[in-house]
Amino acid sequence: MSESFDFGGDIVWYPTPDYVEPAHLTAFMREHGLATFEDLMRRSTEDVAWFTDAVLRYLDIQMRVPYTEVVDLSAGVMWPRWCVGGRMNIAHNCVDKYVGTAMASRPAVVWEGEEGATRTLTYGELHAAVNRAVNALRSLGVGPGDAVGLFMPMTPEIVVALLAVAKLGGIVLPLFSGYGKDAVVTRLANADAKALFAADGAFRRGKVADMKSVADAAAAEVPTLRHMIVVRRTGHDVPMRAGRDHWWHELVDAQPDVAEAADTSAEDVVMVIYTSGTTGQPKGAVHTHCGFPVKAAQDMAFGTDVHAGDVIYWMTDMGWMMGPWLVFGSLVLGATCLLYDGAPDYPGPDRLWALVERHRVNQLGVSPTLIRSLIPHGDAPHRAHDLGSLRCFASTGEPWNPDPWRWLFQSVGHGLRPIVNYSGGTEISGGIVMGNPILPLKACAFSGPCPGIAADVLDEHGNPVVGAVGELVIKAPWIGMTRGFWRDPDRYVETYWSRWPGIWVHGDFAAVDEDGQWFILGRSDDTIKIAGKRLGPAEVESVLVAHPDVVEAAAIGVPHDVKGSELVVFCVLAASAAPSDALRAELRRMIVDAMGKPLAPREVWFVSDLPKTRNAKVMRRMVRSAYLGQPAGDTSSLVNPQAVDEIARAR
Repeated sequence: MSESFDFGGDIVWYPTPDYVEPAHLTAFMREHGLATFEDLMRRSTEDVAWFTDAVLRYLDIQMRVPYTEVVDLSAGVMWPRWCVGGRMNIAHNCVDKYVGTAMASRPAVVWEGEEGATRTLTYGELHAAVNRAVNALRSLGVGPGDAVGLFMPMTPEIVVALLAVAKLGGIVLPLFSGYGKDAVVTRLANADAKALFAADGAFRRGKVADMKSVADAAAAEVPTLRHMIVVRRTGHDVPMRAGRDHWWHELVDAQPDVAEAADTSAEDVVMVIYTSGTTGQPKGAVHTHCGFPVKAAQDMAFGTDVHAGDVIYWMTDMGWMMGPWLVFGSLVLGATCLLYDGAPDYPGPDRLWALVERHRVNQLGVSPTLIRSLIPHGDAPHRAHDLGSLRCFASTGEPWNPDPWRWLFQSVGHGLRPIVNYSGGTEISGGIVMGNPILPLKACAFSGPCPGIAADVLDEHGNPVVGAVGELVIKAPWIGMTRGFWRDPDRYVETYWSRWPGIWVHGDFAAVDEDGQWFILGRSDDTIKIAGKRLGPAEVESVLVAHPDVVEAAAIGVPHDVKGSELVVFCVLAASAAPSDALRAELRRMIVDAMGKPLAPREVWFVSDLPKTRNAKVMRRMVRSAYLGQPAGDTSSLVNPQAVDEIARAR
C-alpha cells in the first residue's frame, strides 16, 4: 500500500489577486486572524468546536433556539451530537430568511429542459411554492418524521419538494430518476415511506422516458406508501390511481402559500441518501438539518467560492448526493442553482457550453467521464460559445486522467480557470479533499483537505506517509459526517471505523506529494497487485485514453497462480475507430512501455460501454465480477446495466 508514487508534473495554475482577494476563504481567515491556509487547517482540525461554530456564524445559519454546545463526543467519535439543544429547520436557512429582503426578488432556481423550455423561480416565488407543497403534504396527513421519496427529473418541482419535506419535518429520500422498480422498492420500503413525489416521465435525447409506470410498480410493493404526487413533465398519458395519485398542478398549486416550518431539532433527520454497497442491501446514510446542508454550503463557499448572486451548475441527478448538495449549498449562500433536465450532448455536443453561455454560469461542475466523451468532438463546440462568465470548473465522481484534465484546463479554460477537484462521499456530506481559489494547483490534483477535515494518508501499519500511496483517513469528527446507516448502526461502524481505533477509513487510496498536493487514486478495493506491485487502475487507464482511438477505459486485476493478479483492460473506442488485433497489440505495447513488462495486460477487450453510475463513476468491481462470472452485487445505481451483461457475454 505504500509503494512510492511518481506524481510528476509542475504547478499549472497559480491564484491571481482577482481570485484570492474576494474569496470566502480569504474573508474567513482574515476574520479569525489566520495568516495562511496551513494555519486554518491546523486550527480547524485541532479545535473542531471552534471551527464549526465559526462556520455556522459565517454562513448565517439561523437557529430558532441557539445551541448550548457545538459538539458532544460523550458517545465516542463515531457518534457525535452537533448543535446540542439547538432548534432549526434548514428550509428557513435556504428560503424563509430571505423573505422581506432584497434577496426575495433574486433568482434562486433557473431551469432548462432538453426541449428548450426555461423557467426561473425567485427566492420569493420559491418560498411560496415550498409553502404550497408543505400544505399539500399536510392535507394528505404527511407530517414530521414521515419519509417521502423524490423520484423525479431535475425540474424546479424537485427543489420545491426537497425543501417542502424538510420544512414539514419529514425525511427526504432522494431517488435516482433512472432507477428501475426494484431499486425504488428497496429504498422506499427500508424507510417505510409514506408518500412519493413522482413524474409522468422525462425527455432523453428527444424521446419520452416513462417514469410513472416504474413508480406504480414500486408503490404496489410498498405497503406504507399512501400517496403519490405526480408532476406532468412530458404530458404523455399515464394511469392515475384514484385515492392515491394526485397531480401536482391540481393538488399543490391550489394550496395557500403560507406555511409554518416544523419546530425541528438541529439534529433531527432531514434526509436519508442510499448508496450502493459492494454486496447486499444499499446503505442509507442518515443526515440532519445541521449536518449535510451546512457541510455542503461550507464546501461550496470555501472550494468553488460561490457567492450570493452567482450561478452554479453541476451535472447531476437528485439521487446522487451532488443533487441535494447543489440545492442546499447554493440556497444557503444566496446563489442561483441551475438545473438542466436532459442529455448534456443533445441535440449537439455543444449543449453544455450553450447552457453556460445562456445562463451565465460562474461555477461549472462536471465529471471526467463527461469531458472524455466531449473531447472527440474537438474544440469547435466550446469555441462557438462565450464562456467568459466561468470563474472555475469543478469535478467529482472519479479520478482524472491527465489528458482530459489538460484539455478542459487548456483548450476550454485557456489555462486561466482552476479545476476545483472534489472528492469525498455521501457519508461525508461533501468533500474530504478539494481545490480552492487561494492555493496553486497541479494537473489532476487537489490543493488540500477541506477545512475542518483532519485528513491523512496511512500505510498498512497506520503510519502517515508522504510521497507514497496509502489509505485515505479522517482523524477527527466533522459536522457533515453521517449519523450512521439507517436502521443499521453495526454496518456503519464496520464500514468506516473497524480498521484503526477512532479513525474513519474512507476506502480510497490517496497520496500527498512533497509540494502538499493531494491525489486520489481510486477505491482501495479496486487496486490491483501484480507480482508484489500495487497498481491503481487510473494509472493504466490514463495510458489507454491517451490513445486517440480510446474514449474510455477500465483496468481490473484477475487471479493468477504465480503473480497473484494479472491485468485485464476494457476499452471503449471512438466512433471513428474499429476494433482490431493491431489496435489491441498497440494498446498492449503502450502499457508495457509506460508501466513495464511485468504489467503487460493478459487481455485487451473492446466494449461499447462501461458500467457507470449517474455521476459517471465507472464501477470497476462490476466489470471484474462480470468478467469472472461472479454476482455483480447491487446494480441499481447504474445508468447502463446492459454494459455489465455485455462484459459477461464477452468473456
